Amino acid sequence: MSTQLRKGVLEICVLTLINDKDMYGYEIVDSISRVMDVKESTIYPLLRRLTAEGNFETYIQKAQGGPDRKYYKITEEGKKNLKNMVDEWDRFVEDVNFILERYRKEC
Repeated sequence: MSTQLRKGVLEICVLTLINDKDMYGYEIVDSISRVMDVKESTIYPLLRRLTAEGNFETYIQKAQGGPDRKYYKITEEGKKNLKNMVDEWDRFVEDVNFILERYRKEC
């Protein structure tokens, strides 16, 4: 998968996860890495950028027996952006599948 496509996919995944519940960085990395290969060095810059763009608010919460954790909470702007991205993704997948259907019929 190309780097650009992968970045877009990770962006929509991160927005979706945080839309479901507030999460801290390592929790996000762990959730995504259960499904696809991803590194912290990819997710943390993405979280910073999405936060700077107004998709998330952050807050610090004390953790029992460990360091404080920085949680990410989706904003209304983030919810709008997520909806737009999901709509675009659905159209993209539909278009690609339409084209791939020709190939599938030939195989």
